[in-house]
Amino acid sequence: MIETRTTPKTTLSAALLERMNAYWRAANYLSVGQIYLYDNPLLKEKLTPEHIKPRLLGHWGTTPGLNFIYVHLNRIIQALDVSMIYIAGPGHGGPGLVANTYLEGTYSEVYTDITQDEEGIKKLFKQFSFPGGVPSHVAPETPGSIHEGGELGYSLAHAYGAAFDNPDLIVACVVGDGEAETGALAASWHGNKFLNPVHDGAVLPILHLNGYKIANPTILARIPKEELEQLFIGYGYKPYFVEGSEPADMHLAMAVTLDEVFEQIKLIQQEARTNGFTKRPQWPLVILRTPKGWTGPDNVDGTQVEGTWRAHQVPLAELASKPEHVLLLEQWMKSYRPEELFDRDGKLIAELAELAPLNDRRMGANPHANGGALLRDLLMPDFKTHAIPVDKPGTIQAESTSIMGGFLRDVMKLNWDKRNFRIFGPDETSSNRLSRLFEITQRTSTAQIVPGDNDLSPDGRVMEVLSEHLCQGWLEGYLLTGRHGLFSCYEAFIHIIDSMVNQHAKWLKVSRDLSWRHSIASLNYLLTSHVWRQDHNGNSHQDPGFLDLVANKSADIVRIYLPPDANTLLSVTDHCLRSRDYINVIVAGKQPELQWMGMEDAIKHCTAGMGIWEWASNDEGSEPDVVMACAGDVPTLETLAAVQLLREHFPELKLRVINVVDLMTLQPRSVHPHGWSDVDFDMLFTKDKPIIFAFHGYPLLIHRLTYRRTNHNNLHVRGYKGEGTTTTPFDMVVLNDLDRYHLAGDVVDRLPGLGSRAAYFKQFLHGKLLDHKAYISVHGEDEPAIRNWTWTL
Repeated sequence: MIETRTTPKTTLSAALLERMNAYWRAANYLSVGQIYLYDNPLLKEKLTPEHIKPRLLGHWGTTPGLNFIYVHLNRIIQALDVSMIYIAGPGHGGPGLVANTYLEGTYSEVYTDITQDEEGIKKLFKQFSFPGGVPSHVAPETPGSIHEGGELGYSLAHAYGAAFDNPDLIVACVVGDGEAETGALAASWHGNKFLNPVHDGAVLPILHLNGYKIANPTILARIPKEELEQLFIGYGYKPYFVEGSEPADMHLAMAVTLDEVFEQIKLIQQEARTNGFTKRPQWPLVILRTPKGWTGPDNVDGTQVEGTWRAHQVPLAELASKPEHVLLLEQWMKSYRPEELFDRDGKLIAELAELAPLNDRRMGANPHANGGALLRDLLMPDFKTHAIPVDKPGTIQAESTSIMGGFLRDVMKLNWDKRNFRIFGPDETSSNRLSRLFEITQRTSTAQIVPGDNDLSPDGRVMEVLSEHLCQGWLEGYLLTGRHGLFSCYEAFIHIIDSMVNQHAKWLKVSRDLSWRHSIASLNYLLTSHVWRQDHNGNSHQDPGFLDLVANKSADIVRIYLPPDANTLLSVTDHCLRSRDYINVIVAGKQPELQWMGMEDAIKHCTAGMGIWEWASNDEGSEPDVVMACAGDVPTLETLAAVQLLREHFPELKLRVINVVDLMTLQPRSVHPHGWSDVDFDMLFTKDKPIIFAFHGYPLLIHRLTYRRTNHNNLHVRGYKGEGTTTTPFDMVVLNDLDRYHLAGDVVDRLPGLGSRAAYFKQFLHGKLLDHKAYISVHGEDEPAIRNWTWTL
């Protein structure tokens, strides 16, 4: 059992602890002021309703604990000269982090109008949860933050992502006990099985037990202490408890505990960096138990507040209608004795200001929390050396993602010594045909490795864990602290992190408008094992809807690519790995598929984003009768097979084939920076001819992207319509009417000039579909004519 101290001993002076308590009071005072005050920031006048904001927003309950931790980590930074960042998991702890970065001076350096005086404090208070101001949670606007705190569950995953390949960094991560109930956070405790003390930094989880959520007790606060202790021992941590409510005792206990914790971290790292990695260490973890709303109003109107769920948000919320509450607020704020903390001008007194670290040792100014300041370009190999020779379109096959894997291997190799590139995915690197990475690296694991394990090593740089939440969180933390990476995932299951990508998109959008935030490497996704090649796994694995989610985000942020073959995939991947501040989604199949474009043509095609495939078209020099468009590898195959059928049966038809790689080119340029002008779009798609569009995802997305275009009324889209089962690859497209026969039928339906020949052709197509169904029901695979189809024109 882990010893729990009741009478800690320390060499720290009582005077220092008292100064730390005063600094904590200052942070608490500024936090309360942000929630409540519009004016009279130092309470030099009697507090009146006119000094109070009309709308009271924010969360007090978690904030004093966050402030308490911050001041103690400041002492550690000063004493040990360590580089540390602070991740605040409790949702709306924004006032605490803003207060502390203001006290240390970072906030005023970033926002020069928020000065270190009374006027600056007034502005600091007014802006909080105020129109045109800052949000109530930790956000991009908060110096020192790499974590969007508005949604719970991701703090610890971000912390581990920040620590990977950052040997000199310590990431202090405060986990709220409400946040600890989320699935993402519950899985995140296992990050310690991937942290290598030889070349990674350290993560110090601090579980903040204040007992309540908005209206209910938290689970971890209501289990016996021994059970809680054993839980974290089972997770592989060494838990240290700091518990109580009396400030003097708590400061002493916290100081002693952190001294021991940081000594343990130092010893773990020294041992590993001297003797090499031998076994997974037992990393320390702090469990801090304090009252909810600590130091706030004890009771209001005869009802207990401090230490209950009532302290979670705004403890005094009826100030406009209850004058006695105004007096309670004044008494509460004056209990921090601001006259002892700030001079007459509103500046923090010197003996307290000295407690904050200096320069970039301040947690608000640490460059790792503004990762673009540390970002260095990847060394990039020439992707063209991985090209597939294509002498004639549609005649040879290759596994596109396998070719991509060789390119990623070379990226990893070139950047090996820089330790700034990792691949993330949920146990699917080999399944997704990226196995060539294992020629240069292995999967990361600091857990037990036994004979027979495949490509596992504490030094690996392929991060695999069967949790999309962890993969996403780790990669975000890695990117936000100045590195590069890629997330490979089965297409259907990337939906698990829909909400996380929402939050990252918001972070990027807000950061673009903050001049002091530096650009970070793009968040890159490879979605494979996609809907059209999940015939064997069935309906549970068939969903292309992530594209719809991403397309909803700001045009400044999102990019969606659907390369139809290996060479276009290489070109797109190279572009995405070089980019900044985007969310790039690449969708590409992993199964053997026909190759269409040589490398030089592929580069031109990807640069344009879409274009006419002249070799498949026969309309040059005249207007087409119909436009056959496609986006995605399987839709491209089915479109070209339909074109070949049509040209064989109706050689007089003029067909234009357009392939779309960059989905956002379909939007007007006024909507998306990659969008084509209306003039160029009309030249490509015509103003009045039928368009048959075969799309990888849900058809409605194409309509959403093109509804402003001139010829939208003539656009007919085939795509996934929710029909799926365990069947053959071709039957998947048949079930969703995306197959060559339906596409060819769509063409003749829109060309009345074909006359009676159309009826015979439609009957021919119907017969082909019946033949297909009959064949697979007997043989369990697609007909040879389907399986072995090639482009012959």
